[in-house]
Amino acid sequence: VQLQASGGGLVQTGGSLRLSCVVSGRAFGVYPMGWFRQAPGKERDFVGAISWSGVGTVYSDSVKGRFTVTRDDAKKTVYLQMSWLKPEDTAVYYCAASDRRFGSADMSSFENAFWGQGTLVTVSS
Repeated sequence: VQLQASGGGLVQTGGSLRLSCVVSGRAFGVYPMGWFRQAPGKERDFVGAISWSGVGTVYSDSVKGRFTVTRDDAKKTVYLQMSWLKPEDTAVYYCAASDRRFGSADMSSFENAFWGQGTLVTVSS
């Protein structure tokens, strides 16, 4: 399973970015997908996720109301739309593919996930 994330870059506070992650090597539409991030000197944290059906989503408190996870099964792609970005959102963002068929968007679905290479998001103040 391979995950290719893209869309990171430099943005000013209050700006927006959309990250994409394309999955190859296995079926896409029956697995939850998620986004995590790792800021310099910190552990990797959960950002948000979407269930296999696309109906359910879960977000961390720090991004709720600002970030949205969506999926396009035909394109085998998951997106992270980020709005109202803050300097504390600066991090390397990783997409994750759950190994649980028909799983929920809960963070526990990603205990044994496949990971992408990460894309850097920098928010300037």
